[in-house]
Amino acid sequence: MATAMERMCGAALRRSSVLTDCSFSWHKNLSLRKNLVIWKQPSFRTLFTDRRKLHAALVVRTFRLRPFHFLLATGGGYAGYRQYEKYKEEQLEKMGIEIPIKLASEWEVSLYKSVPTRLLSRAWGRLNQVELPTWLRKPVYSLYIWTFGVNMKEAAVEDLHHYRNLSEFFRRKLKPQSRPVCCYHSVISPSDGKILNFGQVKNCEVEQVKGVTYSLESFLGPCTSTEDMQFSQTSSCSSLQNQLVTKEGNELYHCVIYLAPGDYHCFHSPTDWRVSHRRHFPGSLMSVNPGVARWIKELFCHNERVVLSGDWKHGFFSLTAVGATNVGSIRIYFDRDLRTNSPCYSKGSYNDFSFITNNNKEGIPMRKGEHLGEFNLGSTIVLIFEAPKNFNFHLKPGQKIRFGEALGSL
Repeated sequence: MATAMERMCGAALRRSSVLTDCSFSWHKNLSLRKNLVIWKQPSFRTLFTDRRKLHAALVVRTFRLRPFHFLLATGGGYAGYRQYEKYKEEQLEKMGIEIPIKLASEWEVSLYKSVPTRLLSRAWGRLNQVELPTWLRKPVYSLYIWTFGVNMKEAAVEDLHHYRNLSEFFRRKLKPQSRPVCCYHSVISPSDGKILNFGQVKNCEVEQVKGVTYSLESFLGPCTSTEDMQFSQTSSCSSLQNQLVTKEGNELYHCVIYLAPGDYHCFHSPTDWRVSHRRHFPGSLMSVNPGVARWIKELFCHNERVVLSGDWKHGFFSLTAVGATNVGSIRIYFDRDLRTNSPCYSKGSYNDFSFITNNNKEGIPMRKGEHLGEFNLGSTIVLIFEAPKNFNFHLKPGQKIRFGEALGSL
């Protein structure tokens, strides 16, 4: 009897153990199922919504936090397009095909002028003053020489290690015999460069390149008193051109010389004359290469420039140094008060300075070929002068010229 009871109790215990094991297994499976539910893949609609929100957030963040990058990319693309157009023009020029004139519209000029070229030029000027390590000078200058075709055999110092910074290298002096000054012609080239245009000034308009003109008055500014500018002003004179021509039978002539980055950066006196007045026009610093000069009307009137005016043996004579991108620094050796590319200036303003004083009635006498000034990098020189009607230029448009070579004579 006892044995039977023990058997019944053992069977009950085994059933209880089986039920417990089954319950444990069921709870374990349920827990796993819950875990599987937790890691279930989200629906397509939820994923699409999240992606859309993420994309919108990235776009908003890009335009809010990094507008400079957007503008830089846009400006870079536009600059690349202009470089491509310039390349096509150069190819047409080599083939002897006349390049059609395509003037920039007002919005294109405004867009170009909105680029902070003055700030960039000041930054470039400071970079030029940084002294390079001796071991780095030759590689840096050699790259510049190779890129722009600089002839270092003409330099007074050919050793590249001699130039402590880029500024000294740009303003390097030449060997005296490398630029002989022509003594047989009345006007010589004040600098190395390329002849963009030359000829007579007609109807108060000057050609910066063939077919593209600028106003004489916008470029030189209005006349001042006769005492300062040495101009003859009469009541019958109705235009600036008539006021500048001081002698009967004379005409007004002009010549535009473009200095490339690889050219000699100093400029000299083109003739024997007296400088009586300086007028400084603050302004933009757009590029003045021939392609841009063909594209933007009155380019030289937009840019910062320094006008030196006076007289020579035939009447009025002026030399204007026009600034350009990375060429905010224009230096005139005898004018220590001149400061170009200032951070602040009034649009359309200009500053006058007279070299004629009570103690100096003659102004600043300059001899032909004498050092006059320098650019920080390539730019443009514009000569506007009075001469008899039989004055002839010995030039061709587009020709390369060097300082000291003849521009024209009587």
